[in-house]
Amino acid sequence: MPRGWSKHDEEMYEAVKESSMDRGMDRGQAEEIAARTVNKHRRLEGRTPNKRTQGTGNPNQGYENRTRDELYNIAKEKDIQGRSKMTKDQLVHALRGH
Repeated sequence: MPRGWSKHDEEMYEAVKESSMDRGMDRGQAEEIAARTVNKHRRLEGRTPNKRTQGTGNPNQGYENRTRDELYNIAKEKDIQGRSKMTKDQLVHALRGH
């Protein structure tokens, strides 16, 4: 098991893997699905340091003081179209105009 996983994470991994294999998936696919499931739960609980997939920065700071990824996450929450191709300055402008 990956470093940082708790005993509960390992148990969840095994349960999801066994369930997937019982439904006819091959071992490799079952392991991948189980690992993704556990990592998703860890991310949703805030137990991973991955800033790219979560986080919008300090709400007391202006947009200029946040990273491009934090601005992207805010734009995603506000459903701003074309955000994936925007630069940091473009995201700031789009968020201010929204």
